[in-house]
Amino acid sequence: MTTFRAFRIRNDEAGYRAGFEEMASDALTPGEVLVRVAYSSVNYKDALAGTGKGKILRQYPLNGGIDVAGHVVASTAPGFREGDAVLCTGSGLSETRDGGYAEYARLDARWTIPLPAGLTLRESMILGTAGFTAALALLHMLDNGQTPALGPIAVTGASGGVGQLAIDIFSRAGYAVHAISGKAGHFDFLESLGAAECIDRHALAFSGKPMDSVRFGGALDNVGGAMLAGLLPLVAPHGNVAICGNAGGIAFDGTVMPFIIRGVNLLGVASAGTARPVRERIWQHLAGDWKPRHLERIATREATLDELPDVFGRMLDGNSFGRTVVRVGGG
Repeated sequence: MTTFRAFRIRNDEAGYRAGFEEMASDALTPGEVLVRVAYSSVNYKDALAGTGKGKILRQYPLNGGIDVAGHVVASTAPGFREGDAVLCTGSGLSETRDGGYAEYARLDARWTIPLPAGLTLRESMILGTAGFTAALALLHMLDNGQTPALGPIAVTGASGGVGQLAIDIFSRAGYAVHAISGKAGHFDFLESLGAAECIDRHALAFSGKPMDSVRFGGALDNVGGAMLAGLLPLVAPHGNVAICGNAGGIAFDGTVMPFIIRGVNLLGVASAGTARPVRERIWQHLAGDWKPRHLERIATREATLDELPDVFGRMLDGNSFGRTVVRVGGG
């Protein structure tokens, strides 16, 4: 039996709390693949879960961290051997099963992905759920007929982790990207990632009309709310708007006109429940033709487990930028 350190989240008669504990490997949630964790990452969901400011976990206690990458220590599943490099994102981590903020994680073999050639473990966690979500949006859009000829792709929330990775991924795939952000001080950086144009969210005026002049071929929207309602009338015929976030609210006030007049498609991007064949397809793209060219620049911080509470606070206060990689064991 192996004992190790974990960032564990509890909610019981003593209240909601999170902190470091020593635990045994046989206390981890069940799974066929035991992994010594090398890296994890910090997503907004992780900050909400780690502080109790969002209802993320569906059972307690659990180790935090919705992303994990490391090496197999033991496996009862065919196809995984000791020493194999693997990764897992979403798939119930830090929701219904122990996540990646621990020196060991026990993974469900159904959602454990062999690290594809072309990626290091660290790079896979710079991408993590954020990069997987951006790539999943692109895949859905491509499968639904999106082409560069339709026009530029608007990426909202462009200064965030998903937004930055989306700029890099979509531009590498041949799309002109128009980055929409309320942080004008970051525009030079976003352009260096591949944005063809940067648009200040505060200066972006929507007409409020059910239909307006075409401005974008499609969009990846991290915001929702009024932003989503304003974008839809600006999208080209048969363009796609992939929605993956709700920073601006869960409701939007719009009309059916863009859908029934221009054939605009609204595509939901639910990364956590993505089927394994699609996961494998996405990770092959991310290791190959869609691999971002600026991963190390997007990874603006590498933190240790001990630094997690500070990282959570900065993220929830709106003071984080880029992606934070969590170095657990390294390698």
